[in-house]
Amino acid sequence: MDIRLLSDKEKPPMDLLLLADPSPKMVEEYLKEGESYIAESENQLIGIYVLLPTRPETVEIVNVAVAEKYQSRGIGKLLVKDAIEKAKIKGFKTIEVGTGNSSIGQLALYQKSGFRITGVDKDFFIRNYEEEIYENGIQCQDMLRLAQEL
Repeated sequence: MDIRLLSDKEKPPMDLLLLADPSPKMVEEYLKEGESYIAESENQLIGIYVLLPTRPETVEIVNVAVAEKYQSRGIGKLLVKDAIEKAKIKGFKTIEVGTGNSSIGQLALYQKSGFRITGVDKDFFIRNYEEEIYENGIQCQDMLRLAQEL
């Protein structure tokens, strides 16, 4: 598997990005300022993540997505690890991520990757998304904020 920066000439894979964030409007917003990194294997696009500088010395992973047929193979973990390494190389001191209160698997992934919970943005998904989101039988309402010092 190779991970590379998506060039300005390439169109971001919205179908893949929307697996991790169901709002095309939100995805379009952070794609404007973020850098997209895609994972490929045997000329197949299998994953993506987006790094978005948010404050001096701080960057946020705003989307991590793995194509459905490649999920549960550790690719998400490799994407997060790569994002952390890219953030270090670029000189950031802190990397952050936000995930839904119902995103049990993602929450475990981020904590296993060294992130710690730093806060909760209550009702984030209710305020910012038109349709209700459910995962694991739980309504996604709050964004859990996590961070890691680099």
